[in-house]
Amino acid sequence: MALTFYTNPNSRGRIVRWILEEVGQPYDTVVLDYEKTSAIDEWGGAALERPASSNPSEELVRFFTAINPMGKVPALVHNGRAVTESGAIITYLAETFPEAGLSPTANERAEYYRWMFFAAGPVEQAVTNHRAGFVPAPEQEFFFGYGSYTRTLDQLEKAVQAHPFIAGDRFTAADIYIGSHIGWGLGLQTLPPRKAFLDYIGKLVERDAFKRGVAKDEELIAQAAAARAA
Repeated sequence: MALTFYTNPNSRGRIVRWILEEVGQPYDTVVLDYEKTSAIDEWGGAALERPASSNPSEELVRFFTAINPMGKVPALVHNGRAVTESGAIITYLAETFPEAGLSPTANERAEYYRWMFFAAGPVEQAVTNHRAGFVPAPEQEFFFGYGSYTRTLDQLEKAVQAHPFIAGDRFTAADIYIGSHIGWGLGLQTLPPRKAFLDYIGKLVERDAFKRGVAKDEELIAQAAAARAA
């Protein structure tokens, strides 16, 4: 089964890298660079560098035209079919490779899907708006799926305290997604270092697959730095 992973090591691609390592299937990695101006962008350089060529047979051209015309990573192509959006990729891989044991059991399914979509919706929106300095007025909160940044964090805190893992007593793909949001937020200081968040992410980062994924992304970062210096 052919898996091709499109990413940049300084992106949400790290989330997908983690589950690819958990799944344990062979995959190819295609690194897409950010625009040169993104290196000094205080927001982290979200714009990918588009190819000058328009040749549809070229890998990067195919990415921007057929795989994800929005020009965002991560993306995955599995047996010729593209999957985008981190949460969707994680769910897809967990279900496609059930032998990895990352999908929920019947008893775990409610919590699993509840918190996966909570992270993809309210958490993503609340944290992004908070980082951008956008704070809805109290009378505007009902317009937004997350209500307020504080209420979203309070709910997330309760979720990670309810069980040893997000869906119950064992690690699932939902922990990859939610743990990545929490880890990323703590690193960027867009989430406060609440004890519940620190305790939760602390046990996730001890997983061998997580460490392998970090090592591979750090190697890509080092290679890029060496190429710039040459």
